[in-house]
Amino acid sequence: MSIQILLTNTEQGLIYSLVALGLYISYRTLDIADLTTDGSFTLGIACSAILTSLGHPVLGLAAALIAGALAGGVTAVLQTKLGVQPILAGIITMTGLYSINLMIMGKSNLTLLRVDTLFRWADGLMPYGTLVLALVFAVVCAVLLVLFLRTQLGLSLRATGDNRDMVAASSINPAFTTTVGLCIANALIAVSGGLLAQQQGYGDLTLGTGMVVIGLASLVIGEVLVGRGGIVRGVVGALIGSIIYRVLTGIALTSNLGASNLKLVSAVIVAAAISWPAVRDKILFYKKRKEADKEC
Repeated sequence: MSIQILLTNTEQGLIYSLVALGLYISYRTLDIADLTTDGSFTLGIACSAILTSLGHPVLGLAAALIAGALAGGVTAVLQTKLGVQPILAGIITMTGLYSINLMIMGKSNLTLLRVDTLFRWADGLMPYGTLVLALVFAVVCAVLLVLFLRTQLGLSLRATGDNRDMVAASSINPAFTTTVGLCIANALIAVSGGLLAQQQGYGDLTLGTGMVVIGLASLVIGEVLVGRGGIVRGVVGALIGSIIYRVLTGIALTSNLGASNLKLVSAVIVAAAISWPAVRDKILFYKKRKEADKEC
């Protein structure tokens, strides 16, 4: 793999890390399997692409942030007010967002090659501008997330994921904290989609397919390397896991496997990442049993 390809995959890993941060809130903190992720990621792409094509890349990211939060709010209302199961609520929102995204963009893909984007501005200001810009977004979002989760509202959100009944008994409205958490999670995911559209120079409605699985794989990879326990460790693990995942897929693309097998390679990486904790526990169990047999 060349240095340029490595840098490109690192940039994309930093951008995709916002998806992992969003899933850290919904999946790890709130303990909700939120399938809105695929739709809100594409929603961010659509909002960013259409406004960037009109010459407003900064406004495009702001619109992606707001639209993603609204998508998370819809999922939260379905769960907390209408009694829809979390997985079904995410599927319903994701399905509805497909048509909304198509209405926003007007077509399935939109090129941004002839317009200014934040990444083109960054490249014009400094060497490796795109990498620096992606790093700044990832670090700023990670720091803000850590600071938020340490506030009183953030603590209430974390408590909601740990024990919803205890939170309700403590005069904290779990429906409110769930709504806040899902709004923030999907806002981060939508911003990730908006950044990706500007970094790649086009927006495509198929880019969000399988994003929830990729994000979870990034989380698990980070947890394997960094370990679990504490907000900072979880957030750092999400960043590192996303970068490693993109680098691994980049290596697969530049090898003899071919681009046509990318989905297969991605599926293998995801399956290996998600199943690794169980495999590790079994290996440790058999080692301990073997040592016990020797002692006997």
